[in-house]
Amino acid sequence: MIRSARRTRRMVQMAGLSTAALLALASCSSGDGSSTSGSGSSPGASGSDELSGEVIVFAAASLKESFTTLGKEFEKEHPGTKVTFSFGGSDALAASITAGAPADVFASASPKTMKIVTDAGDNSGAPTAFVRNQLEIATLPGNPDKIGSLKDLTNSDLKVVLCDEAVPCGSAAQKALDASSLKVTPVSYEEDVKAALNKVVLKEADAAVVYRTDVKAAGDKVQGVDFPESAEAVNDYPITLLKASENTDAATAFIELVKSPEGQKVLNEAGFLNP
Repeated sequence: MIRSARRTRRMVQMAGLSTAALLALASCSSGDGSSTSGSGSSPGASGSDELSGEVIVFAAASLKESFTTLGKEFEKEHPGTKVTFSFGGSDALAASITAGAPADVFASASPKTMKIVTDAGDNSGAPTAFVRNQLEIATLPGNPDKIGSLKDLTNSDLKVVLCDEAVPCGSAAQKALDASSLKVTPVSYEEDVKAALNKVVLKEADAAVVYRTDVKAAGDKVQGVDFPESAEAVNDYPITLLKASENTDAATAFIELVKSPEGQKVLNEAGFLNP
């Protein structure tokens, strides 16, 4: 439906442009030779390169806060645009893209989930890593269970939540556990990092292994605990323009904003690492 609406808007815009062109021709035909001096200041000429329309961005759940900020900044810089986000587990987003969901940009939390899209040939150009992210343990405020290490999560008295291993935060957590030969039996596996963190926020779990960016975004609702094994499972985040994009100019400009010093500043402030 979104794609059809876009086509309809585009056809209306083209019709409007055709009408405007005919009117301009008629005006020139009836001119008195002074039209040459006015043609260089035509409003249409200066506005033809302006970005407009909707940009649909599929992005990993952990990017929600920083990308929302960048989306608002993009719309401010380009008044004729609108950035629409779909946040979720990278694996589910990738599957939606390969199934034909309309989107212009895909930002994944791991190269593995990006590969789902590139293997299907749904990308336009090579994906670029734009940030990295590291794991952290989220505990209840004040850390009442005195959790100080990844090994502490093996305590059967603790209610621990992990992301599903199919999503990048779950895969990274399992990699960190394997590197330490540890086994954690979680009370649940969640579909994305926000869902895992929310279990702790709602006090339905004592701890969750999530990204440090999500711990930071939660503020005083949780407390973060660093663990050295997280260095063994740092995720690269790639971004790409999608082949099915119907607004490639604006989509490309959004990707450039993400990779720009301004975009990197927003991402760094959220806790992301440089690529």
